[in-house]
Amino acid sequence: MGQTELNLLGFAAALGGGLLIGIERERRKGQGPGRAPAGVRTFALAALAGAGAKALGQPLLIAAGAALVGTLATVAYWRNRSQDPGVTTELALLVTYLLGVMAIDHPITAAGGAVVVTMLLAGRSALHEFSVDTLSEGELRDGLIFGAAALILLPLMPDQAVPWLVGANPRRLWELVVLFMALQAAGYIALRAAGARVGLALSGLAAGFVSSTGTIAALGARSREAPALRSACVAGALFSTVATIVLLGIVVVTVCPDALGMLAPSLVSALVAIIAAAAVSLLRLRSKATPAPQRGRAFNLLHAIGFAGILAVLTAAVSLMGRYLGMTAAGVTAAVSGAFDVHAAAVSVLSLAASGKTAIAAVRLPVLAALSANTLSKLLAAFAGGGRLYGTQVGLGLLLTLAAAWLPLLLVR
Repeated sequence: MGQTELNLLGFAAALGGGLLIGIERERRKGQGPGRAPAGVRTFALAALAGAGAKALGQPLLIAAGAALVGTLATVAYWRNRSQDPGVTTELALLVTYLLGVMAIDHPITAAGGAVVVTMLLAGRSALHEFSVDTLSEGELRDGLIFGAAALILLPLMPDQAVPWLVGANPRRLWELVVLFMALQAAGYIALRAAGARVGLALSGLAAGFVSSTGTIAALGARSREAPALRSACVAGALFSTVATIVLLGIVVVTVCPDALGMLAPSLVSALVAIIAAAAVSLLRLRSKATPAPQRGRAFNLLHAIGFAGILAVLTAAVSLMGRYLGMTAAGVTAAVSGAFDVHAAAVSVLSLAASGKTAIAAVRLPVLAALSANTLSKLLAAFAGGGRLYGTQVGLGLLLTLAAAWLPLLLVR
């Protein structure tokens, strides 16, 4: 594509973007002497002016055009001082000019930017309602804390093993803190959006694909803070384990399909058991009056740090055990690593079978051992996060699932 064609495409993107933003502003400018100064024609001309200045390749002309548009917008604002002190239209006019400048070299990006600007302008009422009425001060503070933890502190953490932490990686530990906070926040948002009866169950299922253990601990913390939501939190915790079994099946199919026939009975049996347990816990909510969603804290930072600390201690213990006692048996190794990530443990075992280094028939025990250890870690997370009642209810569903996973092996024998 030659330069002429590129320029034509850029002018077309600038004109389209200016018209789009201008149409939105035209609908809000009003009528009569008190109407806003800029409408569809003004915005379209501003975008074309920016594209023309850029096409001429004169940086001073581009700067002069921006200064002129800014000056005109300022004059229009002062001449049209109304009860609304906002400067949205004036700023949108300057942004439209800059999008016109961008359109010559990056027409697709400029066109996308025009759509985003129009969406922001058109969503005025919704954004105002969300900022003032929907979002509470505490929720805004939690969002800022999460942003600082994920975008400021996390990149500053050293990404290497630290001897005084028994080989633990500070960045990996803080990633756990951020993950725990995100899971708690996801449950909180689902609770407010869909209610206790469905919201926590859906968020538990979705978050379980990220970390079922973290989800169970996060919902336990929510249950401890709001005992009236305990049954809903139990349902969400059990649905997160549904994700664990589904992901484990996907791992088997992906890494070593030949092992599916060996593991399918255990996986199907476990999946049926956990779905039944989760469904029963969800149906129990119908007979209970669930409280209306209320504003509160999206997450508990101390709980998140405590969860990461517990995992760090367990990781250090496993590291020391492996260093001084050794872990040569595949079952023991899978069980220990499965306590933290059953899917990673399954991948390591299945990879050996896929490469022919071990028999297909030998993968069943290590995988089930990893699942058992993972269930134990979930039990500990449930009692530590939610207390005795929450831990007992979640534990019954987890133990039922584990028993169902081992049942086909016991029946064959």
